[in-house]
Amino acid sequence: QVRLVESGGGLVLAGGSLRLSCTASGIDFTINTMNWYRQAPGKQRELVATVTGGGNVGYADSVKGRFTISRDFAKNTVYLQMNNLKPEDTAVYSCNRVPPMAWGQGTQVTVSS
Repeated sequence: QVRLVESGGGLVLAGGSLRLSCTASGIDFTINTMNWYRQAPGKQRELVATVTGGGNVGYADSVKGRFTISRDFAKNTVYLQMNNLKPEDTAVYSCNRVPPMAWGQGTQVTVSS
């Protein structure tokens, strides 16, 4: 079965850290650009971070300097290290490749002040 599975979310205090994981099963996305997105209640999904097959990365201005995207080709997994979390980072975080495939369930991140 081809699917994306996100994990690692949780409830943290402002200033805390979380590491999210996104693993693809049934498909190899080694050559694909992979993105992390987030969607807060009542808002549209936004692109947070991206990593190309060659390792080039990019970030939304709102997370630059706090979030780090990386990938482990052997594990077919993409990570999002989130430091110095803020209440406005609260959202459901999801990953997807370029071009997109079926979305996984995402993982909830809640940052309490």
